[in-house]
Amino acid sequence: MNTLSDRYHRLRWWGLAAISLGVALIIMDSTIVSVAIPSIIEDLSLTTTQVQWVQEVYTLVFAALLMVWGVTSDRLGRRRLLIIGLILFVGSSVLCAFAPTGGWLIAARALQGVGGSMILPTTLALLNATFRGPERAIAFAVWGSTIGGMAAVGPVLGGWLTSSFSWEWAFWINLPFGLLVIAALLFAVQESRQADARRFTDWVGALLSVLGFGSLVFGLIEGRAYGWWTATDDAPVTFGSISIIPVLFVAAAVLLTLLVVWENRRVKAGKTVLLDVTLFRIKSFANGNVTALTVSLGEFGIILSLPLWFQYVRDMDALHAGLSLLPLAIGSFLASGSVHSMSKHLSPIQMVRLGLTMEILGLMALAVLIRPESSGWITGIPLFVYGMGVGFATAQLTQVILSDVPVEESGQASSTQSTSRQVGSALGIAILGTALFTTLRAGTESRLSEEIAANPQVGELVKGVSDSAGALIAELSANPATAAIAQAAREGLTQGVSVAAFVGVSVLVVGFLTTIPLARQQKAAAAEPAANAETTE
Repeated sequence: MNTLSDRYHRLRWWGLAAISLGVALIIMDSTIVSVAIPSIIEDLSLTTTQVQWVQEVYTLVFAALLMVWGVTSDRLGRRRLLIIGLILFVGSSVLCAFAPTGGWLIAARALQGVGGSMILPTTLALLNATFRGPERAIAFAVWGSTIGGMAAVGPVLGGWLTSSFSWEWAFWINLPFGLLVIAALLFAVQESRQADARRFTDWVGALLSVLGFGSLVFGLIEGRAYGWWTATDDAPVTFGSISIIPVLFVAAAVLLTLLVVWENRRVKAGKTVLLDVTLFRIKSFANGNVTALTVSLGEFGIILSLPLWFQYVRDMDALHAGLSLLPLAIGSFLASGSVHSMSKHLSPIQMVRLGLTMEILGLMALAVLIRPESSGWITGIPLFVYGMGVGFATAQLTQVILSDVPVEESGQASSTQSTSRQVGSALGIAILGTALFTTLRAGTESRLSEEIAANPQVGELVKGVSDSAGALIAELSANPATAAIAQAAREGLTQGVSVAAFVGVSVLVVGFLTTIPLARQQKAAAAEPAANAETTE
């Protein structure tokens, strides 16, 4: 008679599908809303500030809480916390769909961030506990490709739902899929937790983590709006002429330093901790987290800029803009399917490097070739290559980071590397977003310098294009008197996408260089058993 564990072992690949679909929900949600925003603005009469917060509060809460839920899952149970996160995520999605005001929607999006922050680290921890050897490489490849692919599928689905039904369906879609994932988890995934779990008492560490990462991510997200150093004219909080952003960065540095010192003291005292700093003695874990941060910084900025370019420069609707990103998703999923066969010839770190190389080549081609009149082939082929790179690099990097981590600490380790990725993503959006919008305004102004000198009102229109992230282009284009301004803005936005892509390339090159210590360590680890065998003989 088969035991319960035997049954779960036989169903582990179905469990992988359930876990991957759970990840797909939260990744999709971070991109699906972007194409629904124009309809939400019209229906709920959102202010500019509310528009920003509908998109950004999710990321802020998500990143701030990741560390807390990783260690909680090790003790409470990884499957249990994943299901709790899904229930909260699905429930808050329903609240979003019923939102009558902008404030309601923002609050519900914050709750979604809480649920999402429970889901991401627990999915990784479950994979780490369920799969071993070559199977683990396949599982992480599927997980990573899901992240890369769903980031591109989200706008497609969001565009279709918004165009064919209403913006509420961008949230309703989470209900049936969320319930399906919960049922599949209960049926096909075995519970796992830390064997010697003790009652968690590190509430000071949890508070330092939330405040530290919250301050850091808020600063990265809002830096352009509040001013990186000097406060902008419409900044709601200032210190004289100084922006709140540098103050938040200093606060984040102090809080996170205190977190490390506090956690180190608790580890030495044998007490429960939020962050086991001894994990960073594992070289693959420490170096891999540095690589994950830099790679995420370069990877996700392009997802911010291209949907804007497709809609405002190429005049596509939300659905067709989303479809134009599909080559990225296809490339990512194809990479996932080939990982198993390639793992026989390439080590995980070699696949990470292959992926990074493809990402660099894809972004470089896009940066060089993109023009306001570019066809789908000009963007599609580089995006396909880039997507293949995401598929190879993201999941295999996760495997490298967690390869030497004890299973009983996998939840904490997973949340740590997830936090590294989220901080990197926020930093990438801040840096590449700043490059995009700064170039949009400066490039448009330089093309209209004579007109601005003759008529200052033209300068105000250019500022309006920049403040609207390009949304004003269509209105300007429809009026013959301002059509020339619209064309200059199209060229400026295209130049901004190119500059952002070049910045992304530079960051990915740095990410590639950070893999050098990982490769050296891998070689040393491979040579050690051989040396021990020779000594024995």
